[in-house]
Amino acid sequence: MSLNTQSLQPIINFLWTVADDVLVNTYQKGKYKDVILPMIVIRRLDVLLEPTKDQVLKTFDHYKDKLQNLESLLTSIKHGSGLAFYNTSQFTLKKLLQDPKNLRSNFENYLNGFSDNVQDIIKQFKFRNEIETLYEAEILFSLIEKFCSPKIELHPDKLPPLAMGYVYEDLVRRFNEENNEEAGEHFTPREIIDLMTHLVFLPVKKKIQEGTFLVYDPCVGSGGMLTIAKQFILNPEGLIRSKATVHLYGQESTPFIYATCKSDMLIKGEDPDKIAYGSTLSQYGLDNELKFDFMLTNPPYGKTWAPDKKALGVGPKGAIIDKRFKVGQSRVTDGQLMFVLHMLSKMKDTKLGSRIASIHNGSALFTGDAGQGESEIRKHIIQNDLVEAIIALPNDMFYNTGIPTYIFVFTNRKDAHRRGKIQLINANSEKFYSKMRRPLGKKRVEFSSEHINEINKMFLAFEENEFSKIRDNDDFGFNQITVHRPERDGKGDIISDNMGNPKSDNKRKDIENIPLIEDIQEFFDREVLPFTPDAWWDKKETKVGYEINFAKYFYNHKPPRALTEIAKDIFAIEQETEGLLKEIIEV
Repeated sequence: MSLNTQSLQPIINFLWTVADDVLVNTYQKGKYKDVILPMIVIRRLDVLLEPTKDQVLKTFDHYKDKLQNLESLLTSIKHGSGLAFYNTSQFTLKKLLQDPKNLRSNFENYLNGFSDNVQDIIKQFKFRNEIETLYEAEILFSLIEKFCSPKIELHPDKLPPLAMGYVYEDLVRRFNEENNEEAGEHFTPREIIDLMTHLVFLPVKKKIQEGTFLVYDPCVGSGGMLTIAKQFILNPEGLIRSKATVHLYGQESTPFIYATCKSDMLIKGEDPDKIAYGSTLSQYGLDNELKFDFMLTNPPYGKTWAPDKKALGVGPKGAIIDKRFKVGQSRVTDGQLMFVLHMLSKMKDTKLGSRIASIHNGSALFTGDAGQGESEIRKHIIQNDLVEAIIALPNDMFYNTGIPTYIFVFTNRKDAHRRGKIQLINANSEKFYSKMRRPLGKKRVEFSSEHINEINKMFLAFEENEFSKIRDNDDFGFNQITVHRPERDGKGDIISDNMGNPKSDNKRKDIENIPLIEDIQEFFDREVLPFTPDAWWDKKETKVGYEINFAKYFYNHKPPRALTEIAKDIFAIEQETEGLLKEIIEV
């Protein structure tokens, strides 16, 4: 099922109007989300519970003094809501409007009537903190009235979770823009997730027709990637049409986004306990023994993970004790590659193995010198042959950033013809995207289904062309050597150490990065000694680094213009300038 995002704009605009009409004199625009998002969730739960309200109350009143645990009864189809949640108060949102004088106490009673799984959602929204503000400003009635208006339809049958996820994220984008929030929080446009699902699932299409599979997002956001992934696998009219059982898992560290995701899991009939709260790096909230078949994520980049590092604790020489990160650690200002290490630790060692699609910025490709954390992480990933492909996305694809971004595809079960190789795909060409008629924030371009199919076709074909390059793993590695030059005294004579060897002059040291595929000494003899005959290098100091320079493989040389053309332009400019000078002088 495709999502017509334009059809959702009236709903988004109405919700923003609710904020502007009701909250405008009480809240700053950046704080609108503290009220609007929880009210969206509460109303969606409310409309689902309305048809069974009388049945739930009858069951509750009859058994509340007879049974200690009523949950199974109150969620059953025969006696309760038939859903994974319920509300035992006598109120619905519409009924609250019938008694304006007691609205505050009745509203609090209504919230308290929700089942425990909804209480956790309300808690993470911190919505109860807002009730006093809303009541004292005399806008609580107007707010509830707006959300009960027939002008807005939030019932999941009319606005399914996939569409609601888009509404949530578009609203959050607007809220973040009001707060000038950019770094780290990049909500993923649906067409990028569509591309990721193609890259992750289609190569193993025949292997996932039946069975049970676990799909995981360690930075789950509002749950869009999980929702789309499951739909892609099971859609009876889709490209896979699997009959398998799919379980969704995720973790989110931002309270209101976690609450949004968990509420939609409830509505979809998914297990909300499979969505954990907290930072994945330092507070992993799921079973440590769990491994996942598929993982899709868009981790924060350019965002500090200092609190996680502190919480993780360190061992000898500052190394993090947690075995997930024994390979190395990225600089504390950017934790995106730490999420990659986390996901790699959750790969399954089975015949199918695991497949991962993860979005990163350019920092993941080249930041960090040989021996430093980022390079060591890339070294581990590439030397263990875990990178299947990297796809460069067009700029301006995201709502709140225009920086270059890439989809990394990882697997621990490469097909034979892909082993030892990495495919680079450059989708940053107008051949693969179209410009939007109306930008959304900083998002100015988008993929169509045809663009996604074209990119995926290149990926599956695994052939070289203008936009697809295939390189050996070793092509991305290099030996980094230190080039030494001797110290000299005032007379120009070389200063020697106690062993009679020339002393290295720290001020004259230099670094050379030599491709792994080249012999170090041959390179040194050819590229260094002809220019500095007294130089030397020490094998013990050599470090191995890895970087992926996309531009290097897709550089198109444009020959300089002919000198005659340049001269002609210069002459024309001179003539124009001379005429201008004459005008100035004559005036």
